Amino acid sequence: MGRIYTDNMKNLCKPVLSVLSVFLFFTASAQDFAWTPGLQRAYTDLQKGKLANARQMLAREPAQNGVRVFVEDYADMLLLVTTDDDRAFASLSDREDERLDALKSLTDDSPWQRVLQAEVRLHWAFVKLKFGREMSASWDVIRAYRLLAENQKRFPAFLPTYKSLGTLHIMIGSVPENYVWVANLLGLRGNIRQGQQELQRAQADPIFSLEARLVDLMVRAYVLNFTDADGQSLRQLVTANSDNLLLHFFGATIEQKNGHGEQALAYLNTRPTGAAYQPMPIIENILGDVYLQKGQYNTATAHFRQFLASYRGRNFLKDTHYKLFLCHWLANRPESEARPLLEMVLRVGRTAVESDKAAQKFAEAYLKRGASANQKVLMRARLASDGGFTDSALAYLRPYPETRFATLAERAEFNYRMGRIYQRQNAPDAAIPYLSRALALADTPDGRRDQLSFGASAALQLGYIYQQKNDRIRARSFFQKALSFKHHEYKNSVDNKAKAQL
Repeated sequence: MGRIYTDNMKNLCKPVLSVLSVFLFFTASAQDFAWTPGLQRAYTDLQKGKLANARQMLAREPAQNGVRVFVEDYADMLLLVTTDDDRAFASLSDREDERLDALKSLTDDSPWQRVLQAEVRLHWAFVKLKFGREMSASWDVIRAYRLLAENQKRFPAFLPTYKSLGTLHIMIGSVPENYVWVANLLGLRGNIRQGQQELQRAQADPIFSLEARLVDLMVRAYVLNFTDADGQSLRQLVTANSDNLLLHFFGATIEQKNGHGEQALAYLNTRPTGAAYQPMPIIENILGDVYLQKGQYNTATAHFRQFLASYRGRNFLKDTHYKLFLCHWLANRPESEARPLLEMVLRVGRTAVESDKAAQKFAEAYLKRGASANQKVLMRARLASDGGFTDSALAYLRPYPETRFATLAERAEFNYRMGRIYQRQNAPDAAIPYLSRALALADTPDGRRDQLSFGASAALQLGYIYQQKNDRIRARSFFQKALSFKHHEYKNSVDNKAKAQL
């Protein structure tokens, strides 16, 4: 009788224990990766640039929660990329491995486990690029890709996977032609269209929606062709998040990149301020850039000086001293005032970012050979045109015929600048002859063809113009022409854009 009772109890307990074990497993999984109200508020504050507030909320959260690990890592990333502080980087860099180990120790059956590992790796890849650790950053990106690709296979409906996976697929699809074999060898697969679709899908996720929308707009600005409709979407996003400092900052950088200096100023002049926000000295640098483009050299100088006074990093120092030189040189200040600023370019900072590399290159060339009066005219026009101040740019160049410019490079640049000015003034038929002339001048058989970026850039812009005219055959031919230039300064950027359109 006792054995029968015992057997019956065992039979009754089996389904109960089975249900209980499943309940306990999912409870453990939820506890391992719990987006508590405090963590949601902390993550939202970090996305706004409110670092101190977020850290206070994080301190009250359980340490063993994988989401807390991720949000803490986000906070460190934000600190490092806004300060560029080498000492902070040295003291914090060990945390990447610590956090990855903490995430790996949590349940493998949650889709968050691989996503958050990938996010941590991407945080540190971004940081390492800022501090000149390109090789280590590359491996972080590769490992993040593999984690996200595995997660997509195991949990195809899990939306948070697609925010960073879509971004990486766009990056892979933008790899220059001569490096595609490397991506294939490493097992990296993806294309721009696929990545865009994944970013769109990620925007339905309530946690990563804002970030996915911003990344999508940045891809359109830096990889594709930023349209008026994209600009409207960006304005709506910033307006809807008026207390978000980072959105105002990224909105300004996107608009500045796309030749809308006044809109960049509008975002920065309406940005939220106060002690709650993480200091961002780089904003002073961007303000200096826009006022330099406007030709307001004293105002630009004040912003550049303010940047140097408040910034403690080593990036952008060469670029800032180069811009200070331009303020003096273009204002026709004495050579004795301008030249020392350019000499400083060779002595300060490092060349981890593109703008510092370009400043170093200009300083070396100018200090060795000087510059002609023609180059000063072209520089004024270039800056004004890049900022979208096209009336000023045209006023600089209109008095001069092409024959005024002595060298092949100067003549190619003169025509390219004129073409871009008319293109930005929505006068494509006026732009075409100038861009075609710039392409013809740069497309020379004497060995200089690949050193002149104006040929590839002119071909790209002609492709855009004929694409807008719905002349697909001509558009395709110009995009292919842009790709044919092999070694110019803007090879990666031009190739990415041309390939995206093709």
